Amino acid sequence: MNRLRTTILGLACATSFGAAAMLPAHADEPDAFKIGAVISFSGPYGIIGEGMKRGAELAIEHRGGTVLGKPIEVTWEDSETKPQPAVQKASRLLANGAHMIFGAVSSASTVALQGLTDQRKVPLLVTISADDRITRPNGSRYTFRTSNTLGMEMRMALEFTKARGLKKIYGVGADYAVTREGWDFYRAEAEKMGVEIVGIDYPPLGNRDYSVIIDKISKTDAEGVILVVTGSDGVTFLKQAGQAGLGKDKLLFGPVLQDELLAAAVGPAAIGANSGVRYHFSYDSPANRKFVEAYRAKYGEWPNSFAGEAYDGMSWFLDVVDGTKSWDKEKWVDAFAGSTRENSVEGTKVMRACDHQAMQVGLWGVVEKGEAPLPELTMKITDVFQPEALFPPCAE
Repeated sequence: MNRLRTTILGLACATSFGAAAMLPAHADEPDAFKIGAVISFSGPYGIIGEGMKRGAELAIEHRGGTVLGKPIEVTWEDSETKPQPAVQKASRLLANGAHMIFGAVSSASTVALQGLTDQRKVPLLVTISADDRITRPNGSRYTFRTSNTLGMEMRMALEFTKARGLKKIYGVGADYAVTREGWDFYRAEAEKMGVEIVGIDYPPLGNRDYSVIIDKISKTDAEGVILVVTGSDGVTFLKQAGQAGLGKDKLLFGPVLQDELLAAAVGPAAIGANSGVRYHFSYDSPANRKFVEAYRAKYGEWPNSFAGEAYDGMSWFLDVVDGTKSWDKEKWVDAFAGSTRENSVEGTKVMRACDHQAMQVGLWGVVEKGEAPLPELTMKITDVFQPEALFPPCAE
């Protein structure tokens, strides 16, 4: 797989020059700040990678292409949505002097990267993988997640189930460890609420034919179908469900089922699907309005959730690094733990020192037909959940 390298040289930016002037000169300082990016450009989550790349590159561009007074150099690698290639490529990036790793997409790949970055004592920035184990109390010192956890998304799905008065649910989850765990949590909590689980299927990751499962679901009295899938899996299921008319009498929803990117891939069958949304361009904050304007000017389209999360996380991390005025990675880690991002695209985010997970709002929406200049299929945000309702407190 060919590597893509992006070097963004610093421009005449007063803040960048000011930061550079305050930095002491050392003979052993590198010529560039190197970011090793290992994300999915192929495989079941390949649809996600390009948005992440665009968001991260725009974050770098907005700071003049520099940090610690040096130009930022990014080398992009395709994880292929598999742990082994992710680790192999990250190892090569670290051998070539990467100061941090950005990635991955699948939780399995991210967990695999954690072992490597912990061993090498290099920061790992996570802006999409949702496995709750990635950020856990007394877990990895070097991993930070600025995006959602699956746990918070499943809690939103439970609130949706309760609000819509659904009493009979069918579940579909990719045959994947984190998905199974998320489903187990949802099932246990839903049953406590008096919800009957009428069935569950675990198709393989990257499944291309859901016809048998859709036929089974259509013959049940389930009122709702929770789809714990994303990427091409969610796209394929909704397309085939639309052909079978499954959504006419059963409500289709999931923790990270849809956004504008995925809805566009599904087509009209996406209308009416409800989903957690990790980021949305309509969120009203000064930083988000600025980001959306810049993204549309550069790429001619609205940013998807993967671009928004990547932009937010990369901006936050690089600002923290710059603030340390040091090339000592341990100081970067100490500074990021417990930091607050007042100007996040989603308002305020707080990095918890106990587990390196960002406390943040949770967004939930439904796919509707959009009116210009919005995308043809647009997520309408219907609920904004506050972080206190989504994140259990860290154990003392």
